[in-house]
Amino acid sequence: MGAYITDLMIVTVLIIGITAFMGVITNGIGEKVFGGKRRTEFTNESAKYQTGWKTVGGKKN
Repeated sequence: MGAYITDLMIVTVLIIGITAFMGVITNGIGEKVFGGKRRTEFTNESAKYQTGWKTVGGKKN
């Protein structure tokens, strides 16, 4: 019974891990292929709003 549970846990971790990794890879490929000129539209807009903000927490290296 212990071996069954171990095998089930390994398969579960692999399925979840592979699914998450495939999502990241697919998103990256999609942005590169279909992104065009507006690839960084949202990050640029976010950076525009954050200019002049105070940095908080932790030391800067």
